Amino acid sequence: MNPIKYSQDADGIVTLTFDDPDQSVNTMSAPFKEAFQEAITRLESEKADITGVIITSAKKTFFAGGNLNDLLAVRPDEAGAFFERSLAVKAGHRRLEKLGKPVVAAINGAALGGGWEICLMSHARFALDDDKIMLGLPEVTLGLLPGAGGIVRMTRLLGLKAALPYLLEGRLFSPAEGLRGGLLNGLAPDRDALLAQARAWIKANPAAAQPWDREGYSVPGGKPNAPENVAFVRTAPAILQKKTRGCYPAPEAILSAAVEGLMVDVDTALRIESRYMTSLVIHPVSKNMIRTFFFQMGEIKSGKSRPNDVARASFSKIGVLGAGLMGAGIAYASASRGVATVLKDVTPEKAEQGKAYSRKLLDKRVEKGSMTPQRRDEILGRITPAADASVLAGCELIIEAVFEKRELKAAVTREAEPFLVDAGIMASNTSTLPITGLAQASANPANFIGLHFFSPVDKMPLVEIIKGHQTSPETLARAYDFVTQIGKTPIVVNDSRGFFTSRVFRTFRNEGLGMLAEGLNPAMIENASLQVGMPVGPLAVADEVSMALSLSVTRQTIADLAAEGTTYLPHPADAVVEKMVVELNRPGRAGGGGFYEYPAGGKKHLWEGLAGHFPRKAGADVSFQDMKDRILYVQALESVRCLDEGVLESSRDANVGSILGIGFPRWTGGVLQYINQIGLEPFVARSRELAARYGSRFDPPALLLRMAATGETFA
Repeated sequence: MNPIKYSQDADGIVTLTFDDPDQSVNTMSAPFKEAFQEAITRLESEKADITGVIITSAKKTFFAGGNLNDLLAVRPDEAGAFFERSLAVKAGHRRLEKLGKPVVAAINGAALGGGWEICLMSHARFALDDDKIMLGLPEVTLGLLPGAGGIVRMTRLLGLKAALPYLLEGRLFSPAEGLRGGLLNGLAPDRDALLAQARAWIKANPAAAQPWDREGYSVPGGKPNAPENVAFVRTAPAILQKKTRGCYPAPEAILSAAVEGLMVDVDTALRIESRYMTSLVIHPVSKNMIRTFFFQMGEIKSGKSRPNDVARASFSKIGVLGAGLMGAGIAYASASRGVATVLKDVTPEKAEQGKAYSRKLLDKRVEKGSMTPQRRDEILGRITPAADASVLAGCELIIEAVFEKRELKAAVTREAEPFLVDAGIMASNTSTLPITGLAQASANPANFIGLHFFSPVDKMPLVEIIKGHQTSPETLARAYDFVTQIGKTPIVVNDSRGFFTSRVFRTFRNEGLGMLAEGLNPAMIENASLQVGMPVGPLAVADEVSMALSLSVTRQTIADLAAEGTTYLPHPADAVVEKMVVELNRPGRAGGGGFYEYPAGGKKHLWEGLAGHFPRKAGADVSFQDMKDRILYVQALESVRCLDEGVLESSRDANVGSILGIGFPRWTGGVLQYINQIGLEPFVARSRELAARYGSRFDPPALLLRMAATGETFA
């Protein structure tokens, strides 16, 4: 069946209705491309009898964009063929916008990527007035650029400076925002009104043409070489380089295509755009990001890690134990999504302080105009501060977020658990302590689970769900539902010390501190991490997390392992932490200073006395490339160990969790996709080199060796 329905009314207006019979959404598939070209050819042949064209969709969405499976399949040796196919598609689009008849997009749902590019080739755009509809060009978030004319048309429609946020940031917008920004011509309350507006515009504009195809057209804001734009064009690459660290080719390609394209005619600009698009399609970074942020993220959102034979759950009342930073953040996240939340602490004053955290966040939104005072008060009304455990009565879920001490967690669990509804869930927000051990304090260990949030909760999108040895599938499924209900992204792991994210994150921090123990320059350690795309350096991270807390966790771990009859294997970082906390009294930011100084009213900077306390060791000769590789390899190797030991059950949870939870660079596609990109055999060889120079922590695990030998990859 044809994915495009062609119909003409008595007024001579042709409606092209996108309705792919083989997919739930319309995409730029091969059948669609062929059908669209055929429709354009027919419009040209019947032009004399046509008064205008409406483009719309029969599906809930307007158009979802390109077919990413097709893009993933493009090999470097196919670059030339891809470039020619791209030009052929664009040639058809140019024929449509130069048809000589008005073309109007009637946007009845989301139009993203290639969908918005189809709208841009129309002479006018009308959309349903629905804030749930999202429009825009998110290609940069997948390592790509808008390759069907999006850069060329957006810059000519809005001007260079105004268009770049949509292109470089992948900024999406609602129909109302699009109307205010000059990207839409009007809004309609329903589908009938939408089509009526499109027909009325066609009748009122019989000689419609694109602004850039009219005589006398000039770029809004001027061309890139206009005097008012020269300074911006000269500094933009440096600003972009500072943001991307050279790890992301897409933003640089977008900026180049935008600037170069505005210096030439439209058709030449489209060729320039296609050349840059081709370079990105065959680049490993785009393939990494597509696999993880589209396909694997899609699997998580669809509940791939959730038991599928358990009915969906919805939560109306939960409890949070501990009104500190984490507990207050969890209360905010839950209340913001409509869940009544009891925030309990040892005194009413501390509980009120926890609620005040939410008020502070919400007040900022009211001040910015992104929230009404009424909406703020509604959310705050869902948070009930309490010191009496009886207020927890009727909670379907209680999350303890108290200090990382096993005895304390056991005490609050025993106090709160009796107030749960039947089959209610007791959860721990611990980041390191094994869930199975904590569940010993529970009367119902099958209903006990780990829900590891990340700080700050209001900004961090990930929640690591940890299954204890006795956690039931029903509890896992319902916990998964809660995480998605409050708008977070869940990953599922099995129980172990540090689970997945904390365990891998610790290797990152430890490697940086280990380099310091070797006497390497502190600034170079931080810069090596930033250069590979980590959001902050390991020394800065250690300060923020608090080395006093890290020391406490290490001591608890040593005691736990001793009780289990297991010997703790020290890391060079342990001695660094001990020295900073005990000898130098510099436990981190909260303690007044650590590796960094934090002057009042000034910018933080590395402590000048730091290097003197960690002199260079004899024979320590470490290249900057080795420093960068150590930062990434140590995390990837630990992730493979987690998979080998059964802590992880899928590469999707490893990849998504590493990026959203611990800041592993997005360009890699995550810890295991990073290994795929390098190739398992080369990765093993490089790991062995690092192990020979820096220690056994770089030895490739048995699973990695087996996979490399058989030519496998992490799916």
